[in-house]
Amino acid sequence: MCDERTELDNEEGFASGRLSRRGFGAMSLAALAACTTAPPNPEVTTEKDVEIDTPDGKMDAYFVAPAAGKWPAVLVWPDIMGVRPAFRLMGQRLAKSGYAVLTVNPFYRLQKGQVFDAQTEKFSDPPVRQRLIGLMQPTVSNPENTRKDATAAIAWLDKQASVDTSRGVGTTGYCMGGPLMMRTMAYQPDRVKAGASFHGGGLAVVNPTAPEAQRANSPHLLVPRMKAKAVLIAVAQNDDRQDPTSKDTVRAAFAAQNIPVEVEVYPADHGWCPPDSQVFDQAQADRAWARLLATFKAGL
Repeated sequence: MCDERTELDNEEGFASGRLSRRGFGAMSLAALAACTTAPPNPEVTTEKDVEIDTPDGKMDAYFVAPAAGKWPAVLVWPDIMGVRPAFRLMGQRLAKSGYAVLTVNPFYRLQKGQVFDAQTEKFSDPPVRQRLIGLMQPTVSNPENTRKDATAAIAWLDKQASVDTSRGVGTTGYCMGGPLMMRTMAYQPDRVKAGASFHGGGLAVVNPTAPEAQRANSPHLLVPRMKAKAVLIAVAQNDDRQDPTSKDTVRAAFAAQNIPVEVEVYPADHGWCPPDSQVFDQAQADRAWARLLATFKAGL
């Protein structure tokens, strides 16, 4: 999985001096907030922690939306480190731009609440990595779980007073959330009209050495089921070095269905978007964010 492989590549980069560690472990919430550039004329927002009924139990999530009016809904799939202060801030930033944003805990079947603390943990530490990969497996390796979770989440969003159900739903996925974003567009095609993946792993599993089940469940094979109007695939440069053909496979899959897609390799390393990442890149994160807003504007 890209999250494990490329995070370890990042660690080797720190050791060799190719990358500089930002030291987010000591950063306060205020310092993280300073890294999430505020939109012009931001909406006043309200926020709450919620629980959503699914066939497998109650999925905990974070919801933030403009305090007045009705807005397009967005479902956010976080990376392998789950819902945490950085993703709450990213949700707030998106809500201030005029969206009703639900960030879900994809690990709720095994653990509720925050599963990773960027101030005290590193993904590269073997015990931390093994624990998070264990939490990830039921979500990423089982497309049916994604279908159940996405269906429940969007049904919950459609019941909220702040959601404009006459508009399409957007979805984003970071790292392991990339495949979940793709599945969401396929499993809820009549509602989800725009999607974006940021340094997503496993969007196209075509390597003949990969397990047959992974190849059969490759997210790019779901594109014919989608009805999206705009899609963004933002690729990390070190992900692309390790799998240089994946982006072309994904681009071709969308082109075959006449679904507008923007695929770009960014000059930044895996994990560059969340502000608590050790490889956070402010300039490239802001550029990716601008493209996200453009994608949602086109699709929703």
